Parts: sequence; C-alpha cells; structure tokens
Amino acid sequence: MAENYDLVIVGGGTGGYVAAIKAAQSGLKTALVEREGLGGTCLHRGCIPSKALLRSAEVFRTAKEARAFGVNVGDVSVDFASVQKRKDDIVTKLATGVQSLMKKGKIDVYNGTGRLLGPSIFSPLPGTVSVESGQGENDMLIGKNVLIATGSSPRALPGLPFDGEFVLSSDDALRLQTLPSSIVIVGGGVIGIEWASMLVDFGVEVTVVEYGARILPTADADVSVEVMRQLKERGVKFYTNASCDPDAVEKKDGSVHVTIQTKDATLPLAASKLLVSIGRIANVTGIGLENTDIVVENGYIGVNDYYQTKESHIYAIGDCIGGLQLAHVASHEGLIAVAHMVNESPQPLQLETVPSCIYSFPESAQVGLTEAQAKEAGYEVKIGKFPFAAIGKALVQGETEGFVKVVANASNQDVLGVHIVGAHATELISEAALAKVLDAAHFEVGEMIHAHPTLAEAIGEAALAVDGRAIHM
Repeated sequence: MAENYDLVIVGGGTGGYVAAIKAAQSGLKTALVEREGLGGTCLHRGCIPSKALLRSAEVFRTAKEARAFGVNVGDVSVDFASVQKRKDDIVTKLATGVQSLMKKGKIDVYNGTGRLLGPSIFSPLPGTVSVESGQGENDMLIGKNVLIATGSSPRALPGLPFDGEFVLSSDDALRLQTLPSSIVIVGGGVIGIEWASMLVDFGVEVTVVEYGARILPTADADVSVEVMRQLKERGVKFYTNASCDPDAVEKKDGSVHVTIQTKDATLPLAASKLLVSIGRIANVTGIGLENTDIVVENGYIGVNDYYQTKESHIYAIGDCIGGLQLAHVASHEGLIAVAHMVNESPQPLQLETVPSCIYSFPESAQVGLTEAQAKEAGYEVKIGKFPFAAIGKALVQGETEGFVKVVANASNQDVLGVHIVGAHATELISEAALAKVLDAAHFEVGEMIHAHPTLAEAIGEAALAVDGRAIHM
C-alpha cells in the first residue's frame, strides 16, 4: 500500500511525537512510524521509568530518616516487585496518553521499522519510507517532507557486549526483578550517577569507575565535587582517572569480576552486576540513509540550524543528530523543524538557554556556561554562591546541603550560567532558564521578590552575592 503525506516521521519518541502534534496543528497530513512503543526511550527506557525508581528510592530514604522529623514509622523495607510495578504502571498510563494525543491529532501511526528508499516509482526524490511490520507487504509512505527521529541506544564497552544478566545497559537495569547485593558502574556521567544514587538508597553496595578526573564532567566543577561528596557520605565508592579492561571481565560463581586500572594501581573488583554507562550511540544504521545524500558525521546525522539534512526535504532531530541528548531538546528541535517546513520562520535553538538536570540525590541542574567554560570563552566573570543551609525553607525541609552558584559577566552584568545542587534543583532551574531567555542581568534576578519561605530564595541570594550583597550570609 502507498499513501501520500505532507510529513512522514520515522521514530515516535519524545521528539517525533511532539513534532507530529505540531504538524497536525499546522494542518499537515502526518504519519508517524514507530517500531516499538510510542514515547520512545524517554518514556519506556529512560527519563520516566528511571525517575519513577529514583522516587521510590527517595521515599525509602526519607522513611528511614523520619525520626529526625519526630515521626516514628518502625522498620521499613523495600518491596522491589511493587517498586517495578509502580514504574510500569506510570509508563503504561503515559503511553496511553500519547496514543490518545495521536488520535486527537488524526495522526496515522504505523507500527514497524521505517527505512528510507531512494528515488523510485513512488517518488522521484529519495525519502519514501518503507514500513516493515513483519506482517507481509510493506506500507509505502510518500512524504513531501520526512523527519528522522530515531534516537539512540546505550553504548557498550568495546569487546564486552551486554548480556542482560551480568553486564547491563541502562535498559537492562530497568528490567531488574530483584535488587543486586552489589554493582560496579562504569561511567560517572549523568546516567551512571543517577543509578548510583538510586541503588545506594535501596541498600546496594555501589562502586563507580570514571575514566575522567571527576564525575559529571559536563557539570560545573563545584557541583561535581558536591555531588561526589554527598554520595560518598551515603556509601558510594569512587575511582576516578580509572578505566575498565573489557578483556579482563569474567563471569563466575554468580558474580562479575572486573579489573580496573588507576593512575597508581591495577585493582580487581567483584560485584553481582556490572552496569556500563559510557554514553549512547545514534540509531542511524538500517534506516536507509545510504539511499540518500544525507551525511553522517562522527556517527551522527548532519543538519543545519533548522534540522534539514543534505536532502532539504528530509529533516532530523534528537539523539540521532548528537548535541544535547535530552528529551526536551529533541521536542524543541521537532517544533523548530516543523515550523520551518510550514514557513513560520522559527528562531534557531539557543543552547545556552537549555536547562539540564540530574535527578540523583542530591539533585543538580544547570543552564548556561559553567565557570570554566565562561573563562575559556574569554569572559571576565564574577561569581555569586549561596548555601541552602542559610535558607529557612531548607531547614524546614531538612535538606540543607548544597548551594546555588551564579556565573555573571563582569563587563555587562549578564547572567552567563546558573548551577544548583541540592533539594528540588531540577524544579528551581526554570527560573534561571527564564533569566537566560530574557538575557537578564544578575542584579535583576537578585532584586526580584522571591516568596518566603521558599528554596528559590537561594537563587535571589546567589545573584545578590555576585556583588557581595547577599542578605542572609
């Protein structure tokens, strides 16, 4: 069967389905091709399920600390099967919601694997999408425009494939039926640190092996140090400037044995599980790119500011183009791409206004430049830093560790970056992101009236601290 559309989208993750809704709202006849479940990695194997598990770990930790609030709850324990069921129920509910949005927008959803064809009897242009459903004849979708949103997959250590039993990807870890007694996590980036935080709160013995000099290498250095300090206090062991030899990994006696190399020594480690969290690779193979003039650079699809590939009618967004591999970035890229298709003259994405969040305990979040990045870019910077320990609401909440850090341009007072580590950092960052969008000066943020008592007062105080004018410090 062949069907004509204004837009055919390959990939129904966050970027793809948001783009489909935007296209439908713009009057485009739209088809969406997804081989697994609508919502993609974020909904089924990433953002949502991992945060559901983190929330359960948080509740468990809080219950164990309830006595500090004058609440006696007795002994508490984890029913991990119920934890997983809660996570699955949340995913199912949200997936059903996405399906309803597709029906509301009259978007045709094709379940199967989409591959781009070259010029053919269906179209003189490359980009007709063949949908293989495994049920016989393929569907041929002919789009005036095509949007590739195929996402990414966990990266394995070279020579050490995931087996789902001893050597786990983050996808595999989400499917654990029981908690391991111990785990070695290779990779101290965002995903690795979220898993370390979650599992140590569940009572798992956690060791993190990080190749770089510090964990969370994309975060501000002060934030990285604070997160590591707090995780160490909760029992996580860290090896930095360390590498894992995939050829020396052994699975025996119900455990996985790992050899790591630090600057000073070669160390053997053993644990119930090995979680490899060293980044993600774009899903760009097997989708027919070779039938087009689309360029793949360093494993990612090359695009312009409006997400057009070398084939001007074919766009690409999300993890498959690299950049900031965040669900909200993919969504925004999808909105820009569709707006460009319908001649709305969208503004290109400004990376410095994109907030990024880490949902470990402590949480951390940032927007704009780190202190090091600002200095490397040639800015003369001023720094304001304010601890949550000096905020009344933090004392009330019993969550006083962490701080807000504001990086400002000394020459024109503009906010260059804001970095938060502590309770509810991922919610608080939105004020800072708005300040970046509005190109606010740090003193404007400081002079804004913040409600009392709130954790957000720390943002205002940190902004005032840039000029040494913090009130409560």
